[in-house]
Order: sequence, then structure tokens, then C-alpha cells
Amino acid sequence: MTLPTCTRASERPKRRTVLLVEDEPFVREATLGILENAGFEVFSAVNAFDAMKIYEERQANIDLVMTDMVLPDRTGQQLREDLRSHSPEVNVLVTSGYGNAEFAHEEPESHTYFLAKPYSRRGLVEKIENILAGMPLQHLAG
Repeated sequence: MTLPTCTRASERPKRRTVLLVEDEPFVREATLGILENAGFEVFSAVNAFDAMKIYEERQANIDLVMTDMVLPDRTGQQLREDLRSHSPEVNVLVTSGYGNAEFAHEEPESHTYFLAKPYSRRGLVEKIENILAGMPLQHLAG
């Protein structure tokens, strides 16, 4: 009888971590579930203030910050700039349900990406996986 070999902890792929910033409870919980089911570790915040607190505490462990464009205390773009003061190369995925073209641009060279709401489970997970893999991105509508 042969026992299956166990993978050492050092050989397992690192579990990727997302800081989710979303003030709408339903959207936050649904997105949290999607990301956790896809294998991501997720920290969540309801506003930019809480997000910065979490980021300052766990910065080294966060691979991507996913933020809504409109938050109660700051915009997603303002939060991105706050994050940049701590870590210039943090990946930031901004989401918005507004059709405003000013929001819908990506700047891969500055680690800033966009995903329109509503997005699908598959579209969200693919987008994040592509960002974290450093792959060329196609604009995913969700």
C-alpha cells in the first residue's frame, strides 16, 4: 500500500490575499464569498478609513486591494493614492457601477485596474488572477 505524498508547506503555492473595500453589505458579502470560494484569503472593510487601518497592519500580506469607486468617506481613487504612500506598487482593482469613462481606464504600469459592475463570478476571479499573475489584461466586462 502506497500512501500519497504530502506537499510540504514550503512547496505549496502561496494563498493570495485580497483586501476588499465595499460599503454595500450585499455586494461585500457576495464578493467575499466569491473570492473565498476561489481560494483567496480576504480581509474586508466598509470604508477607506478601515481599509487603511487593515492595510497598515497587514501590508506585507496583501496582494491586491479591490475597492468600490464610491465609498462613504473617500473615493476609490483617493484610497488608491493613500495606499500608494505606503506601497507604490500595490495592485488596486477599482470597481464601479457608473458608466463614467473617467473611471473605466486601466494603468497596468501603475498597478491600477478597473472592473465594471455588475461583474460575474468568473469575470472577477479571472481579472484578479490575471492581475496577480502579471499577465496582459483584456478588459473584462464581467
